[in-house]
Amino acid sequence: MLGQHSALGLEPEAATGRAEKQPVYASRQMVVAAHPLAADAGLEILRAGGAAIDAAIAVQLVLGLVEPQSSGIGGGAFLLHWSEQERRVRSYDGRETAPARARAERFLDSDGTPREFYDAVVSGLAVGVPGLLRMLELAHRRHGRLEWRELFAPAIRLAEEGFAMSPRLHALLARDRFLRASPGARRLYYRDDGQLQPVDARIANREYAQTLREIASRGADAFYTGPIAQEIVRAVRAHPKPGDLSADDLASYRALEREPVCGAYRERRICGMGPPSAGAITVLQILGILERLAFDRAPPGSAEAVHLFAEAARLAYADRARYVADPAFAEVPVQGLLESRYLRARADLVGARSIGSARPGRPDGAPDAAPAAETVSSGTSHVSIVDSRGDAVAMTSSIENAFGSRIFVRGFLLNNQLTDFAFVPRREGLPAANRVAAGKRPRSGMAPTLVFARDGSLQLVLGSPGGLPIADYVAKTLIATIDWGSDIQEAIALPNFGSTNGPTFLERGSALEDLAETLAERGHVLSFAPLTSGLHGIERVRSGDRGGPLPAGGWRGGADPRREGVARGD
Repeated sequence: MLGQHSALGLEPEAATGRAEKQPVYASRQMVVAAHPLAADAGLEILRAGGAAIDAAIAVQLVLGLVEPQSSGIGGGAFLLHWSEQERRVRSYDGRETAPARARAERFLDSDGTPREFYDAVVSGLAVGVPGLLRMLELAHRRHGRLEWRELFAPAIRLAEEGFAMSPRLHALLARDRFLRASPGARRLYYRDDGQLQPVDARIANREYAQTLREIASRGADAFYTGPIAQEIVRAVRAHPKPGDLSADDLASYRALEREPVCGAYRERRICGMGPPSAGAITVLQILGILERLAFDRAPPGSAEAVHLFAEAARLAYADRARYVADPAFAEVPVQGLLESRYLRARADLVGARSIGSARPGRPDGAPDAAPAAETVSSGTSHVSIVDSRGDAVAMTSSIENAFGSRIFVRGFLLNNQLTDFAFVPRREGLPAANRVAAGKRPRSGMAPTLVFARDGSLQLVLGSPGGLPIADYVAKTLIATIDWGSDIQEAIALPNFGSTNGPTFLERGSALEDLAETLAERGHVLSFAPLTSGLHGIERVRSGDRGGPLPAGGWRGGADPRREGVARGD
């Protein structure tokens, strides 16, 4: 069936044009980030002798300034770290937590019906305890080489001197109907007559610079206690739709190191973030099902390839919706979901015609849990970095919706991550695994990814924003590099496709639209959407690789043509 669905429920960060990009090569170190100024800041730190984690911190602080719609210190993140010397992957959880007063019915109206999405988003009720800075501080203590305060210098300098508003930021501000209600945001992005500042207008955010100075001097404690914390609490509680965030909630927040979730695909080891992120589980399930369907024999870009990929994705997303949640509050059957016999059984459900809507399976260790409706997190960014020692960081960070809760404090935006919880706490007589609870971390789809070759060497650093289909975007890029022989830039630029257990989506305006009739004949309900991924990747250049000027041991970076990111390297 053909259709013109606008997107996957709610459109993630809007498309603002496409600019084709060439792969970037480097012999020693590389940064790929969502804005040129952020990538420049990361490379500046690497050139000063910084480690990959040092550069990631500098990049993120600049992203909070120049790409405020996507991430920032008022949000959270997941981070993978590879130590070349230790030959070890570590993963860090900086996901937001629900306040101590949060209850399962948080997003239900008085009559028990779920609130409209934006009614919940643009409110104090949506704000979770930000986790980004505690996570970055934890990872820096373990892996950093430069002093914490040095990493703030590029962002402070840019915030004071100002940066040119990009066409993308301008377009997203123009689309947003809520942000101008915030006095702080209005002073920053709008003129005295209420009109939006033009493209290339100089935006100086001195409030943000002062906030960063305090955090650079005192560490993350400056954010989680004292005047900054008090202002955050005041802003959340004073909102017309107030929340219940408290000073104790901020002071008690802890970032966590978790075991990464790893699996195999065609002799590669692929590692990602475990619960409360569904990223690694969903990506590895898609790949595991495809491997059992002889996907490598499907021609690239063919109807058969799209069919198999979309079916594998809808099976994986069905499991995600039922089982994945904060492991401190729910039993998540990670091993069962990735076990070979279970993936074989899931693959056996794929036939010549589309399943349409997949049911979750019943892996070993699965608890009784209700299926939960999914939301589309769209205010997200991804950074990929490799330093001169071969250490690497893949970090995906978010404030959830574009511009988060629209609550602006001390030069930065607060997240609305609590709307990533299930709005309806019970379905079919069972509790939703991802229901709201005090201190709980909402499920996420963020999927920072590291790929290792058969000899154990780091091969690929990857991730993407893009909301609910993030796992589709990452898995598409992995099969393009592994099965189809694409370089990282080619793989990122390929049209996006897949499913989140709804319609089969095809990137609007791409050559995949030519497959519509064939896919419809196979039972696919089709959605043509912009699919604005923001894939950023770095791959190792090996001897004999085509197109590269470097010997083995160098790096090739790719940035998504759908956004304004770039690769920088030496």
